Amino acid sequence: MEKLEKLLERLDYTVVQGKTEIEITELVYDSRKVTKGCLFICIKGAVVDGHTFIKEVIEKGAVAILVQEEVEVPESVTIVKVEDTRYGLALVSAAWFHYPAEKLRVIGVTGTKGKTTTTYMVKSILENAGYKVGLIGTIEAIIGDKVIPANNTTPESYIIQEYFYQMVESGCQCVVMEVSSQGLMMHRTSGFTFEMGIFTNIEPDHIGPNEHASFEEYLACKGKLFRQCNIGIINIDDEHWEKVIEGHTCKIETFGFSSHADLCATNTHLIQRPGYLGVAYTTEGLVNMDVEIDVPGKFSIYNSLTAIAICRHFNVTQDDMKQALQKAKVKGRIEMIPVSEDFTLMIDYAHNAMSLESLLTTLKEYKPKRLVCLFGCGGNRSKLRRYEMGEVSGRLADLTIITSDNPRFEEPQDIIDDIKIGISKTNGRYIEIIDRKDAIKYVIEYGQPGDIIVLAGKGHEDYQEIRGKKYPMDERVLIQEVLKELSR
Repeated sequence: MEKLEKLLERLDYTVVQGKTEIEITELVYDSRKVTKGCLFICIKGAVVDGHTFIKEVIEKGAVAILVQEEVEVPESVTIVKVEDTRYGLALVSAAWFHYPAEKLRVIGVTGTKGKTTTTYMVKSILENAGYKVGLIGTIEAIIGDKVIPANNTTPESYIIQEYFYQMVESGCQCVVMEVSSQGLMMHRTSGFTFEMGIFTNIEPDHIGPNEHASFEEYLACKGKLFRQCNIGIINIDDEHWEKVIEGHTCKIETFGFSSHADLCATNTHLIQRPGYLGVAYTTEGLVNMDVEIDVPGKFSIYNSLTAIAICRHFNVTQDDMKQALQKAKVKGRIEMIPVSEDFTLMIDYAHNAMSLESLLTTLKEYKPKRLVCLFGCGGNRSKLRRYEMGEVSGRLADLTIITSDNPRFEEPQDIIDDIKIGISKTNGRYIEIIDRKDAIKYVIEYGQPGDIIVLAGKGHEDYQEIRGKKYPMDERVLIQEVLKELSR
């Protein structure tokens, strides 16, 4: 129970009717979950508008309603009006959980790519140094021993505050979280200050009807983070970095390959052994040390450099950083699976043309005997994605295996035929094997010495979605089953 006036203490609001000295039993922003004595927050969504459910929520027992539009209700109900109910939800939620973010050091990472891997690297380094760290991201939220699968990269503000509260209760001192531009635009991260805000990079992604109207708006949304943090840590190599920090109110530090960066990566070189691909480099500037990570590619340097830029603020020794970066693993992000002394096999989440191109280009730098790419495309999604991914794999891989990936309500063969349209624009060799396990068996059975084989698209997912139902399917399990079958 909490007094309504206490929940509204950090908001600018107008009491349209009723009084704010009343007791509130719960905060609710989904009309289906209304309980007796609750405060209902009317959220205007892309599809549903909470204001249209007011009659129903009052019948169910809501005693107060937070609105941003004029509404008509019985006089027994308190109506409080604010300019933006999404912002209202964030501040009321923070008050409801007694401002848990003020008891945590909160690190927020925004950018088109690299958010997930960077957050896991930071968690790994800080835990190695003895901190208890919470995490909120695309794959999951981690609170102590509890793991909660994620729906959105950045959850609704109420859920973030609830996670922060649980983190404080379980003894966390810090939390590292992915911050999407959608999350910033929808005030999901309003109501608290980040100790650090990090910008990794930006590419014209997420522009569309239910996302961002334009690239300019996308940039502006990312920039909100730097008016809500104490220290901004910025990738100076990204051509848009100055635009992103326009109007910032934080202290700025930079990282990158540029000699102008406060923390700079130099002397980079690739490391390769059977079943192992890695990269090594030296940091100069704010931290001076040699680093090796067993994840290939230039973006791995960026991700680890970002993590070092963050963790140097936490009294972490260089040895702690080096050890942690060696073992920081993200499920399904260039995840090496040891299957043979002869070739390298990995699982990766690359599921659009941009991420697949980035991955295959990186792997080509290791000069494999053959680069083999196995992938499919999801059903009931853009056909353009299929053509583009087909074209990228046909152009960059020596052999493409086209297979199934969440066919949903489409026929797997129809999806494969679309991918083939893209491949046909190239001279790339391909084979089609509809069943994903059979496809994996094929690449392992016919793997040649010096090959790099990548299973793309599923990554951390452990299901296959067919006709509205999710069936268990984890590529790690499939690989072990295949190895057993082949050993017989």
